[in-house]
Amino acid sequence: MKSRVRIEAESICDGFVAEGAARFETDILLQAEVLLDLYGEDIRARAYVTTDPERGEMMLRPDFTVPVVQYHMAGDGLPASYTYFGEVFRKQEDHPDRRSEYMQVGYEEFGGANAAAADADVFGQFSDVLAPLGLRAATGDIGILIAMVRGLATTEDRRAALMRHIWRPARFTALVKRFAGLAPVPPSRAALLASEAPLQDAGVMIGLRSEREIETRIDALRADGAEPAMSAEMVDLITAVLSVSETCPNALEHLRDIAVDMPGLLPALDRFEARCEAMARRGVDVENLPFEASYGRTSMEYYDGFVFGFYSEARPDLPPVATGGRYDALTRRLGQGREIPAVGGVIRPDLVLDLGGLP
Repeated sequence: MKSRVRIEAESICDGFVAEGAARFETDILLQAEVLLDLYGEDIRARAYVTTDPERGEMMLRPDFTVPVVQYHMAGDGLPASYTYFGEVFRKQEDHPDRRSEYMQVGYEEFGGANAAAADADVFGQFSDVLAPLGLRAATGDIGILIAMVRGLATTEDRRAALMRHIWRPARFTALVKRFAGLAPVPPSRAALLASEAPLQDAGVMIGLRSEREIETRIDALRADGAEPAMSAEMVDLITAVLSVSETCPNALEHLRDIAVDMPGLLPALDRFEARCEAMARRGVDVENLPFEASYGRTSMEYYDGFVFGFYSEARPDLPPVATGGRYDALTRRLGQGREIPAVGGVIRPDLVLDLGGLP
């Protein structure tokens, strides 16, 4: 089976090469520090981490995007596209039936001056490759959610907290409820905040946080507790944005209606509209293309714009056959402040074979 998956992966990769992409290869064992810095400690629960006596903490490759961005940002920064294939490794504690080692084939575009056209090109290429499988496409836009949070009439600390948890829907919702006064304060937190010296009888300090860090966190919770609750209207607007799930043209119209009361959305919606127009020129059936405002919120946290996926309706038990999106901010973080537009995605050749393979 593994040899068949590799053959399928090479075939897909060859197709991207034929479209002008350069082949990219990277190590299987990567420095964990960069990945943990980018994704936070959350990825530790999903990745295989080990320690090398010379190189420190190392991680079995969870994906290819970070190393390919590092490679491109270390170069001349000129527009380029890359393709690759190889194994990636993810723990599957929540889905023990899924594979923890599997192959990915990827395609990444850097430096496209027209972001809408680049998004349309990448989505179109993936759509063309996977067309024989009759998959269902899903699209979204993390950029709209980022614009929503940035435009909220609330404190900077609350906006920052919500921004950190855009990719964690349950935590995001819990924060909105807390900031709006819709969730009761846990008794333990209430007692902690009411105490004049909360650490006086705390006992032996354990964990990674210092006493000063804990005190700073308590001060921040107290300051937030003194702020007025977010209005019901603001909560309704957040809910309205996150609930949008229609075809692209209808979703755009719905979101523009919401933007009457949330004008910070407008630049992101203009980008959404430009992308729809570029996709239509690329031959994508935009009139019937689904769009979900909440789509992509459980993907890798480096996506900050357009996101997409392809799914088998005949096999709902399978994970997405392909996923991808825009990650401009990641290039800035890995390029020491220099940012390059970037968009790409990956295909699972093992799932392609599960569905009968490509001709």
